[in-house]
Amino acid sequence: MEIAATRRSTFYKDMFRLALPIVIQNLITTAVSSADVIMLGWVSQTALAAGSLASQIMFILNLVYSGIASGVIMLAAQYWGKQDTETIERIMGIGMRLSILISSLFFVLACFFPRLLMVIFTSDQELIAAGIPYLRIVGISYLFMSISQVYLCTMRSIERVIFATATNASALGLNIILNAVFIFGLFGLPRMGIVGVAMATTIARGVELAICLLDACRFKTIRFRPKTIIERHKLLFKDFIRYSLPAFGNEVSWGVAFSMYSVIMGHLGSDMVAANAVVIVARNLGTVVCFGLANAGAILLGKSIGAGFMDTVKEDSTRFCKITFISGIVGGIIIFLLRPLFMNMADLTPTAQGYLSTMLYINMYYVLGQAMNTTVICGIFRSGGDSRWGFLCDFIDMWLFAVPLGFISAFLLKLPPMWVYFLICLDEFVKMPFIYRHYKSYKWLQNITRDF
Repeated sequence: MEIAATRRSTFYKDMFRLALPIVIQNLITTAVSSADVIMLGWVSQTALAAGSLASQIMFILNLVYSGIASGVIMLAAQYWGKQDTETIERIMGIGMRLSILISSLFFVLACFFPRLLMVIFTSDQELIAAGIPYLRIVGISYLFMSISQVYLCTMRSIERVIFATATNASALGLNIILNAVFIFGLFGLPRMGIVGVAMATTIARGVELAICLLDACRFKTIRFRPKTIIERHKLLFKDFIRYSLPAFGNEVSWGVAFSMYSVIMGHLGSDMVAANAVVIVARNLGTVVCFGLANAGAILLGKSIGAGFMDTVKEDSTRFCKITFISGIVGGIIIFLLRPLFMNMADLTPTAQGYLSTMLYINMYYVLGQAMNTTVICGIFRSGGDSRWGFLCDFIDMWLFAVPLGFISAFLLKLPPMWVYFLICLDEFVKMPFIYRHYKSYKWLQNITRDF
């Protein structure tokens, strides 16, 4: 009994130590998104809607980074449990190689073919024209992020969460300040509107990369060796692809499907797009703690599995789910309490305000489903290297249920916009019973390290 109580105490202490910095980072990220919405909302509803649609490219790219990061964390956390730092360096190099290749493709599309990207999301020529200069500038930041995001996720996987949070917080804090300076033309600069948002993002990401490179010169436990980016390690690369590719596919298929929601709403009118831009901020705030817990859980459970403490992982995963459930309830309450703030966050038309009001009520319960599913799929399952099941689950749920239902309800049945939104928000609850069944099977619990 005493041993169990000690383990329970240690788990909550370790979870808090890892999760708190990640939650703070997520809060700062949400604050930047909120600042973009508020400031562009003051400029015009067109600027707000165009910025929301153009930022979907960054949203998709962030999902690519998230997929690569999942592969890095799945492997690196378990090797960290074995204290195999040389293998972790190679894992980081593999992650950067993939990240740089994909980011370069996005850079070319955003900087040289921005109209093509905007047409995917809307047919409104005013929104397209406003989004093109934004993409041409922000595309440069994709190259900066290709290195910094993989470096920071590797630092998190070895429990340097405070450094990773401080670095990200510095960049995002600078982003908010520069947003205000460039959007409104402070200190004698011209008013740049939506272009100012792109410039602020690009400069902030450049600073973030500089901090990462400076840290890499002094941190000795895990060294950033550029040669690992091009180095060939057949067996480790095979493992990385085996475990990260499903996670990568999971993030991208889910993210692209989620972007399809924006496509649907983009064709339902600018009022719907503007309302959705605000409600995304509310949802992000409601799930900020849950996503922090998911990241911390993947690291903590993965480290325990790599160290060989298999007997404690089942108990810890149960505690993990309980914490997440409570945080999901709290997230819904936060959206409810801050509803007046969200309603006045931007200068919306009466129609857009009506949409926003209903969407906020829907998200009060939606965040609970999203929190539980994300924690189990991205935290618990991936800690044991099981990314394939989550990929199949999300792919079937999003592409065979939610997205087709959204297009049918919007364009064939021509249902009112709020009915369309309600139907596509059923996605998290449809897959819940299947996730629970797989969780209780414990097939996800595997040690995936090798002895190199």
